[in-house]
Amino acid sequence: MDQYPPEARTSRRRLRACHECDWLVALPPLRGGQKADCPRCGHTLAKRHHRPAQRSMALAISALIALMLAASFPFVSFNVGGIGNNIELSQTATTLIGFHQPLVAIAVILTILVLPAVYLLGVIWLQFGLLRGEPLPSSRTIARSLSHLHPWMMADVFIIGALVSLIKVAGMAQIELGVSFWAFCAFAILLLSTTQSLDSDWMWFSLSVEPLAPEGARSGQTAAPQGLTGCPPCGLANRLSPQGKTHCRRCDERLHTRMPHSLQRTWALLAAATVMYVPANLYPIMTTTSLGHTTPSTIIGGVVELIQMGSWPVAAVIFTASVIVPVGKLVALAWLCLVVKRSDELNAGTRTRLYRLTEFIGRWSMVDVFVVAILVALIRAGSLMSITPGPAALAFGSVVVLTMLAAMTFDPRLIWDTPPPRETRDPQGISE
Repeated sequence: MDQYPPEARTSRRRLRACHECDWLVALPPLRGGQKADCPRCGHTLAKRHHRPAQRSMALAISALIALMLAASFPFVSFNVGGIGNNIELSQTATTLIGFHQPLVAIAVILTILVLPAVYLLGVIWLQFGLLRGEPLPSSRTIARSLSHLHPWMMADVFIIGALVSLIKVAGMAQIELGVSFWAFCAFAILLLSTTQSLDSDWMWFSLSVEPLAPEGARSGQTAAPQGLTGCPPCGLANRLSPQGKTHCRRCDERLHTRMPHSLQRTWALLAAATVMYVPANLYPIMTTTSLGHTTPSTIIGGVVELIQMGSWPVAAVIFTASVIVPVGKLVALAWLCLVVKRSDELNAGTRTRLYRLTEFIGRWSMVDVFVVAILVALIRAGSLMSITPGPAALAFGSVVVLTMLAAMTFDPRLIWDTPPPRETRDPQGISE
């Protein structure tokens, strides 16, 4: 399949509108290992892999096998004073239900097991059809869904949460890692490799060829003034219909010049996240019972406790993920919303890089939620030693989800939109 890349099978211009700055680009011919970046903002438009279908399918099957092993054996066990407990991976979520935390349990089980499994099955389904030369039913719908699933898979974040949990417990009890723990580590690496190996440009061409470029489209210019926009899932440049709703000609995704009400939605989600961040820090995120003595622990209290134990690196990880990242993301997105109408190309590149950073780091705040889920399931030795979740777990999980949604609803193309000159605005700010 490497011998017949999309460029070799069509003479049509392969136009792409950058999702971050809206620059219209004609993709150059790409060989395996090469990529095409937007000349305006540096965003990667396409990345060609060697043997894309075989590579993705092999990694996806390997990851799925590792996930099944991780779900079938004990994850970790502890022993203190002759009393012990061992848990399976799924118990990190199901145990929370018994403590009246069903929403947190659903978030945990979805992000570490269900969504990754669905994603891997989708990749296998797609690549199997492409390898046999005939796409299987619903392939385009599945391919469109993969890009929406990607941000919500957090196996790598869960591994960090597991390591933090084990370090916190290691000083109080004897810990033994099960087969599931090592299988899940392998799964997290393979899942990451699978997402990185997916050549969406090649995959979409193989599923539905390359439609003709919109008539009159001029590369090297912004797409919106030409009535064009890029499709987020498949990348194809489409002409927007002046009558109203427009759907992608290749994958049927709903398209807009700019994300509708982007700033209003982002502000609303940021406000909700700010409100939820207050109880997330004021209330205990978990309560520890040791020898009959109960001690509630807030996020900051847990960081202080780790410092007192001498675990400075772990304390730094928790403080960064649970305090610096959420607050930094709230401030960064709020600042971008405030200055977006005063952007120009001299600072748009810097602001776009800031947006990329906030979008990337948001999911890592889930470390604290995973720490609570693992410790609650593992430490269950009655009055001798036990841990229960606190009300802050739900509040903090809500902060993570809301800030991730806020980053998704913010349209970075607004950063590059040149505001009209001051002399063309009336006193009420309406352009002529």
